[in-house]
Amino acid sequence: MAKLENKSKDNPRLEQRLLADGQISLYLEYYLGRESEPVLDEFGEPVLYESGKMAGTPKFKVKHIRRKENLNLYLVATPRTPIDRQHNKETLQLAKKIRQEREQELLESSEGYRLKKDRQINFLDYFQTYIDNYTKKDIRMVQIALQRFKDFLNDTPEYTKFAKSIKPEQLNKDMMVAFTEYLQSRSIGEGAKSIYQRFKKVIKYAIEHDVMIKNPCTGVVIKVDDQILRKDVLSLDEEQVLINTHYDGENPNIRRAFIMCLYCGLRFCDVKDLTFANVDFANKLLKFEQNKTKGHSANSGVIIPLNDGLLRLIGEPTESQTKDSLIFPLPSYEMCLKALKRWVKRAGIDKHISWHCARHSFAVNILNNGANIKTVASLLGHSGLKHTEKYTRAIDRLKEDAINSLPELNI
Repeated sequence: MAKLENKSKDNPRLEQRLLADGQISLYLEYYLGRESEPVLDEFGEPVLYESGKMAGTPKFKVKHIRRKENLNLYLVATPRTPIDRQHNKETLQLAKKIRQEREQELLESSEGYRLKKDRQINFLDYFQTYIDNYTKKDIRMVQIALQRFKDFLNDTPEYTKFAKSIKPEQLNKDMMVAFTEYLQSRSIGEGAKSIYQRFKKVIKYAIEHDVMIKNPCTGVVIKVDDQILRKDVLSLDEEQVLINTHYDGENPNIRRAFIMCLYCGLRFCDVKDLTFANVDFANKLLKFEQNKTKGHSANSGVIIPLNDGLLRLIGEPTESQTKDSLIFPLPSYEMCLKALKRWVKRAGIDKHISWHCARHSFAVNILNNGANIKTVASLLGHSGLKHTEKYTRAIDRLKEDAINSLPELNI
């Protein structure tokens, strides 16, 4: 192996590894600090030191954060000729020069960030390019994340100077703390957490592609009690009022699709993709795979029994349609949401109703009518009861029944 001279405070350090073909590969190793988190027992309680000077104090698990950068430079492991030795000398000099340049870049950036190539990258443009090439179903939420970050920069006096352009290395932990607070002030329910998750997704992508070297979101979280249902739900009476309400220029497909969601608990991304092939008319069943979990979960398939009313709502394919025709040809989500809000307002319902509220309303109403929680979880396509249990907390009657089921207290 080659003799590498690293000082104790060098960051990054020049390192080497022997390859199977006999060459030595040179690479840089960055030290990016450390993270610590308390060690917890099986009950979620902190584990304490039992002896020594630390007795009685909590134990912490420390993780040192390091990152490697391959230089694509190679040495001859056993140089036998003057040419080999000269090659090794020149290659090693180049590697040391690159190491010094990388170290200088880190020193120039007070927060420890580095751009691998173009230091003039505008993170806002980079984010938009990421969206332009994004193909997953949650693209709307990623777009919202970018817009909300732009709004944050515009609305926060400390950061308005970055409203048009911000370099990746200028994103830091303090900014992320302020951003999460801004998100929580702007969004209802779990919206802030969901938007922040998409934002972090872009940050992670930037790190993986060497646009950033350190994650500014590390240690900055948005905590939400997943067991509390925050969105408004429609009662059965309100649903009937909505169904009985019509207005000029209404889109019948939007109307039918939302009613379908109210009575089957479908997400917008699933109802818009339903075709007649998903309907087993003979056995009165709706069968489909959830877009959200397809390819990621063995429980992505959902089967929902259909009553006569739902079959009439679906209808049968016309002569011009095939089994692959959409049941509900819908416009964009934004157009559907705009129509829904107009419909709810015309019905005189004073609630903040989004399309996803139909899914929540379905779960709460069938639970309130006595459905078993496992049955509800199956109809919603949940792989377990964790996400379904929040609906039970939204039902006062079930809470009362649980208390009333206890033996009478005689004092």
